[in-house]
This record gives sequence, structure tokens and C-alpha cells, in this order.
Amino acid sequence: MEATPKSACEACPQFNAAGLKKLGVNTTEFDFVVALAGNPNTGKSTVFNAITGLRQHTGNWPGKTVTRAEGAFEYNEQKYKMVDLPGTYSLLSTSEDEEVARNFLLFGQPSVTIIVVDASRLERNLNLVLQVLEITDRAVLCLNLMDEAKRNNLEIDTRTLARDLGIPVVPTSARFNKGIPELIQTISDLANGRIVCKPHRIKNIPKNIESAVQKLSTEIEKEFPNIPNSRWLAFRLLEGDSHVIEMLRKGELIEELQ
Repeated sequence: MEATPKSACEACPQFNAAGLKKLGVNTTEFDFVVALAGNPNTGKSTVFNAITGLRQHTGNWPGKTVTRAEGAFEYNEQKYKMVDLPGTYSLLSTSEDEEVARNFLLFGQPSVTIIVVDASRLERNLNLVLQVLEITDRAVLCLNLMDEAKRNNLEIDTRTLARDLGIPVVPTSARFNKGIPELIQTISDLANGRIVCKPHRIKNIPKNIESAVQKLSTEIEKEFPNIPNSRWLAFRLLEGDSHVIEMLRKGELIEELQ
């Protein structure tokens, strides 16, 4: 049964993290993978630390100089591996940091994607949010730095925002641990199918473009069986994205995610 996207307050009747165990770096066995995405300077790492109990645990992505951070937590006897992706402004960028974040979201198939935004600068963060919603059906908007927003006398209608985006919206102030229990509960609900998102997507695409996208997407799937997000790749190819074209030509789509 589909659930209408709600704010955390509506989605969860009881707010507590009594079933939470912070597992730190113990990521060897897990039931779900959670991706943490967002623009730089949104407090993403603070959210990561609040949930996993880590202060700093980093390494490099295979074949990259880009730093990766992984941690884990257990909630209600289920284990979650959390991957803190490099900060990125867009899935269309080609810097090494942003390429790593984009490829993990596109091809890593995380169970849940948390999109962390700065509540005091929401408008400039929405570009990435809308791009991520084009490629995933299981996401939650973490409206972080709510303390900064309140300090600037900003009010955000989280219920309307959740309705318009089609995903749960959870307001947080991670450095004070506010909203973290609600966020964890929402992650659990998404991972287990208790909340089903209806993410905002581009509509009313011209018929000739839609036809070309479908045809190209089919060809991509023939060449790369079971690859996720072939539709997104088809759009990028039609737009002449030289970086994506080169990735396809060299077969570099998912090898760095191993």
C-alpha cells in the first residue's frame, strides 16, 4: 500500500531511538545501505557522526584520491551501512568528487538516500534535490541547520515541501542531535517499505524526445544488462555529455563502486 509522503512528525507516531546502536566502523554485515548526499557545508558529516557514533573514519574510493567515509548503525535489530558521499552541487558535474557521488547514487543502488540540505539556504540546495529525485524512489530530505534558519527568522512549511517533493521531510539540527531520532525512524520506514515515495519527476516530455530516450535506454540495457538508471544515461547521451560518453566507451560505469 502506498503511503502519502509526510513530514517526520506525521510519518512516525513515536519518536525515539531506543532501538539504535551506533556501530562505528563495523560495516562488514548489513541489511541496508544508506547514502548521505548533499551540497558542501550542509552539515552532512555531522548527521553521519550523530547516527554512526563516529568522529572521523575515512579512506579513499578505489582508484580515486577522493575521501570516503563509511559507518554503521543498528536499529530495531537491522543493520545499516552508511556512506557519506563527497559534497556535490549537481549530478551533471565532472569534478572527481562530484563524479564519485553521482556514480554511487546512479549505480550503487543504495537502499535509502538521505539528501541533506541547509534549511537557511534551501533554494540553492534544491537543484541537487530535484536531480536526485529523478533517479531514486527511496529518499528523505534532511532539512538540517534548522537552528540557523530560526536564527534568521525563516519558517519552512515541511508538510507542503514533503507534498511537493513527494518524499518525507525531516527537520534537524544535527549538532544538537535534534531530529536525529525522527530521521532514523524514517530511514527504517523507507528501507522496509512502510513509506512509499512518489518523487517529483519531469513530466510532459515532448513525444519525439521521449521516443528517443526509450530507444537509447533499451540499447544501453542490451550493452550493460541490469544496469540501473539507463534512462538518466540516455538523457545525458542525447545532450552530448562527453564525460558520460567516455565512461560508456571505456566501460567505467560501475567498476569503481566495487
